[in-house]
Amino acid sequence: MKRKIQFPILLGAIAVLSLSACNDDTMETPVQPEQQAENLKPEQPNALEKVCYYVDQYWSSSSVLLTSLQNSTDTNFMNSQMTKIASMWGRSNPTLRFVNDPSNFNSTYNAISYSTGKIYYGYAIYYDAKAKGGDIVNAMILAHEYGHQLQYIFGLPTVTESTARPNELEADGFAGYYLRRPNGYNQTSFAQIAAAYEFAQSIGDYQTTSPGHHGTPPQRRSAVRLGFLLGQYSLSAADFDYNFFYYYQGVLNGTYKMAKNSQYPELDAYMKQYLDELKQIQTGEISAEEFKNLK
Repeated sequence: MKRKIQFPILLGAIAVLSLSACNDDTMETPVQPEQQAENLKPEQPNALEKVCYYVDQYWSSSSVLLTSLQNSTDTNFMNSQMTKIASMWGRSNPTLRFVNDPSNFNSTYNAISYSTGKIYYGYAIYYDAKAKGGDIVNAMILAHEYGHQLQYIFGLPTVTESTARPNELEADGFAGYYLRRPNGYNQTSFAQIAAAYEFAQSIGDYQTTSPGHHGTPPQRRSAVRLGFLLGQYSLSAADFDYNFFYYYQGVLNGTYKMAKNSQYPELDAYMKQYLDELKQIQTGEISAEEFKNLK
């Protein structure tokens, strides 16, 4: 069954920030201050979007929507990142809300992008990511989720398969692109981006025939690396999609040396020096440790 873009997309891979974190009952639950609740329950994602295999794919029945995190510093960071991500793409902000469940904190280890212009971000995933990798991890996760918003808006990706892989790999690429862009997170050191990415989306999956397949670990690494490389240039969402799959499909099927990207000759000249590297990441010839040390 082909994945339909109109359904909300779960960032299943972020649920593997730590394999144990998805079902670790020992994860410390922070003290919760009073929050501004909206007296609403978060909408549940469609069943077809169940892609995280270590947590329940739905928000718990006792979870609540909030307009803030535990403190103003965290809330302001996420709101400012949301504004910066959307602005970089020339768009207005989607609705960003946070999900907490004081009676089952770990159930909020999730983030979901909805086709109705909303992103819901769980308390548990935010604070675990911040504790283990710092602000850049949550910036990356949010940029990935906003990548799904771009897919909803512009009918992307233009490449379709019988699994979720093109959607998720492109969202990984969108995140890598944002982290590099000067008007984005402006992080030109790939070592820091790679470390954050490995923390947040470390393993991918090998269930290649499952509708929820997100790509193998090496494929996901090559996708974020490709997004980072494309961040050398200012691209629209449609231009990004064209170039992302132009090079990514070539890396996957080995035909990249047989074609020239005549629509973007300057970008193509830049990318040619990295094509062998991308293929080596995708095949696993470049290890996870070597990936973290790329320039």
